[in-house]
Amino acid sequence: MRLIQFADRSHGRCLGVVSGDAVQNITDLDPSIASIYMAFRLARSRRIRLRTFLEELLAASPGSKTVPYRELLDAGRVLAPVVDEPGARVLVSGTGLTHLGSVQQRDQMHRAAELDAPKSPSQKMFEIGLQGGKPPQGQRGAAPEWFYKGDGRMLRGPGQALEIPGFAPDGGEEPEMVGVYALDDRGIPCRLGFTQGNEWSDHVTENINYLYLAPSKLRTCAIGPELVTELAFDDIRGWCRVLREGQELYHSGELLTGEKHMSHSLSNLEDHLFKYSQHRQPGDIHVHFFGTSRLSFGHRKWVYENEDVVEVSFAGLGPSLKNPVLRQEPSDMPVATEIA
Repeated sequence: MRLIQFADRSHGRCLGVVSGDAVQNITDLDPSIASIYMAFRLARSRRIRLRTFLEELLAASPGSKTVPYRELLDAGRVLAPVVDEPGARVLVSGTGLTHLGSVQQRDQMHRAAELDAPKSPSQKMFEIGLQGGKPPQGQRGAAPEWFYKGDGRMLRGPGQALEIPGFAPDGGEEPEMVGVYALDDRGIPCRLGFTQGNEWSDHVTENINYLYLAPSKLRTCAIGPELVTELAFDDIRGWCRVLREGQELYHSGELLTGEKHMSHSLSNLEDHLFKYSQHRQPGDIHVHFFGTSRLSFGHRKWVYENEDVVEVSFAGLGPSLKNPVLRQEPSDMPVATEIA
């Protein structure tokens, strides 16, 4: 099932089910269901799956209101499939060095600062994943690289700007598959579905020293437009490009993701996200990026400029995700604190 959230004059934020070229407005049927998360909560309370809950709701109202999908997209009314929810905490995180095509680029970035090291930290971490990232069922495998990106305020939807902070030297696209999870009242993690995303990082800062990886990730990121509740996470193809004044500045070529092209299984990545008790708090929402196979950073001679557009597309996840870049005014002024 393909789900979106969109802005509507009558109800504000609405939940929609994509059916061909049309979107069925769930919120028009029941104004209390204005988001994917709200629908999940109701489905869980009835002990049925999210898809079943929505199918039953639509079946009970065969003449439900529909909206042209393209009209919503063109008008900029499609929102991110996850936003801050009343009473829910949104945590955004990710894993790196998970893809068979990514290690060489990261290894070259991090080896430059450690010329005497036989293997960079990236190469070592990647090999750990190759050796133990796909354990037998019922066993815990090797832990992947993990990073924190921020809370729900860092999420952007289609058409919303990805910021380059005034203190940052550059931005960097990271086209990735994203898993969205919600914790039920018992603290059980439930996968709501997959969406496509641009993890948006700062590879210039990361390249200064590998220990700057954590702060280089504290940036906005984009997801959407759709959340697909059921998708085979095995062999997924996509691409990414950067446009400047309508002209293509960069094209990634084919991007390969899914377990066939990764050193970790999906179940292993999910286990290492939710093995921490603080990540299993009832009501929380997790947005988790699964890594990418290719970046422009290691090959390009340009830096991102204001109003560049980054476009990400993965098969099976609906229309592409497009986001402009907003480079904020440079500033070296420190932030002053006050005595409370």
